[in-house]
Amino acid sequence: MNLENKNKSRIAVTFYPLYEKYIDGYEFTNNVRKNLIKSNNPQNVELYLSKGLAYGSISGIAVWLLSVIIVYALISTGVLPTTSGVTIPAAVPQVLIEIWRVIKIPFVLLVSGTIIGTGVFLLIFGLFVFKPSFDASSREREINTLLPDAISYMYALSIGGLNQIEILEAIAQAENTYGEVSEEFKIILQETYYFDTDYRSAIKEHAARTPSTKFSRFLSDMLSVLNTGGDIESFLSDKKRKYIREAKQEQEKTLETLELFGEMYMTLSLFPLLLIIVLVIMGIMGESQTLKLTGTVYGLIPMTGIAFLVLISTVKQDETGSGELKPESSSENAVVDQNLSVKYGELVEERVEEHSVFQNIKSTERSRRLSEILTNPHIYFRDNPLHTLFLTLPMAIAVIIIGIVTGIAPLTIDDLKSSVIVGTVIYFYIPSYIIATPIAIFHEWRTRYEGSITKNFSETLRKLANANDIGLTLFEAFQQVADTSEGRLSKEFKIIHKKVKYGMSVEKALIEFNNKYKIPRISRTIKLITKSQKASNQITQVLVTAAEASETQDDLIRQRKSQARMQVAIILMTYLTLLAVMAILQTRFIGVMAELVSASGGGGGGGGGGGGMSFSADMDVEYLSLLFFHAVTLQGAISGLISGYMRDAKIMSGAKFLIILQTIALIVWIFVV
Repeated sequence: MNLENKNKSRIAVTFYPLYEKYIDGYEFTNNVRKNLIKSNNPQNVELYLSKGLAYGSISGIAVWLLSVIIVYALISTGVLPTTSGVTIPAAVPQVLIEIWRVIKIPFVLLVSGTIIGTGVFLLIFGLFVFKPSFDASSREREINTLLPDAISYMYALSIGGLNQIEILEAIAQAENTYGEVSEEFKIILQETYYFDTDYRSAIKEHAARTPSTKFSRFLSDMLSVLNTGGDIESFLSDKKRKYIREAKQEQEKTLETLELFGEMYMTLSLFPLLLIIVLVIMGIMGESQTLKLTGTVYGLIPMTGIAFLVLISTVKQDETGSGELKPESSSENAVVDQNLSVKYGELVEERVEEHSVFQNIKSTERSRRLSEILTNPHIYFRDNPLHTLFLTLPMAIAVIIIGIVTGIAPLTIDDLKSSVIVGTVIYFYIPSYIIATPIAIFHEWRTRYEGSITKNFSETLRKLANANDIGLTLFEAFQQVADTSEGRLSKEFKIIHKKVKYGMSVEKALIEFNNKYKIPRISRTIKLITKSQKASNQITQVLVTAAEASETQDDLIRQRKSQARMQVAIILMTYLTLLAVMAILQTRFIGVMAELVSASGGGGGGGGGGGGMSFSADMDVEYLSLLFFHAVTLQGAISGLISGYMRDAKIMSGAKFLIILQTIALIVWIFVV
């Protein structure tokens, strides 16, 4: 890894003179510098853009050479004609004509290669220029999403008796839980530790550098409270309520935007259908539209779906965080310890390569994990649904190969036209079922498994707070709530109580419970509780704060799912309408037109009463049937994926919709069409 970084630095230094001569001084370099800081990228702008110049130049030259070779090969084989058909005026001297004939091919090669190579250079260098901006926007989005929960965590710690520095250190250590918000506080503390900067000055400086305007305002307001000696607990309480209220308002705006997107999709998904109808009519009237129809089905439909998924992803908020917790370091300077632990981790990796003892330990751990997977594969796939691809993808490929070897699967377009359903089933339906079915099953299992914990989580936190309020310790409160509740969460609390009873710490028992499910919203609550209970067993206000945050999250999720259910219904009904229209078009229109073409005696005859209308004898009815079937199949797959992502912000949620819509399309085409 170090060698790779050295090579990158060497390349950047090599191209630095080009940067200094042609790019340094332009205004956009200052914007790139600011975005590098906001994206938490440690590289300086000079070497970063020099590296962009290096990669762009090398790629551009390579593509230039490749394009010259390809164009020359196309000209040599006659695929790309060099004669334009333009008549040269007689006034042009013969010498110039001969010169043009000599330099014509080199000129074409030079111009085409230069255009393509320059385009590749601009594309790659442009990616380097705009990537920091995208990274900064991504960090801003995550910070704004996690800020209400992070402030609730800070408020709970202030209730637990931690001072200002301890609160900042605690939030900085919780990067697995609070993501980029923790990274922001970690930067502030690192400036304090390493550069001997007063933490108030560090907060002031970072407020101007953070990518999030909302977080910048929060730091500025907190700095005012710290400078005036105000009550930090009251400040955090007010900010907690404010940002929770703003989160609800932003959720409403997001839902309104998604509602608009649902209506947009209804229009966008119908556009390829209307275009297909127009092209078919134009083809019947005598103008061949085969290429345009093919492009519409295999190009426009997938591109429209992908573009819409990207559009939704810009608004839809994914759940941030891994959901995994680790026991905190007992060192006083935790941020420094975490940096050292990374170095120690690198040393351990090096030792693994040098000493057989470490190799044996690593090998044993790998064997133990493999044994667990083989013993309980269903549990592993429940926790990692996408990992089923390691099994299902080879199976899907094997099905296609078997179909080809046995002669069932068509190998040419003509064969595919004569057996549309069989070929499509072998090449697409069976592989998609093999791949999507396990993902759908294990993802739904995982969703229900997590739902059994999150369903009554807020209510259970209220019970814990009430039990703690009447004088019970947290350990005793777990037993009290477990005895008076039902469900999976109650069983987990009983397990936690038994672990603590037999000598395990409350913190470790709670972390093991959290890591069993790895749900980000649960991990944030567990992090809050484990940190607070170290200061005191009387953490009623902390539990109440955690319950309020969880209830807010429940309300947001409930509102989002209710609104998304309507959008999914719109998408599904739009697809069913499209499927019905395509089926009618196939059975009632294409078939009738084909009979009229046959009756007209091969073209030029009057169709339907001789009103001067002529039909194309070149209309390929079988190919149109193939395109129609593939159109509804592709649209079904895309609509299914969009429905799942619209509902849960996860592509995997669309697997079940994909299976359902594809099955409906297949049944309609077999039994109706």
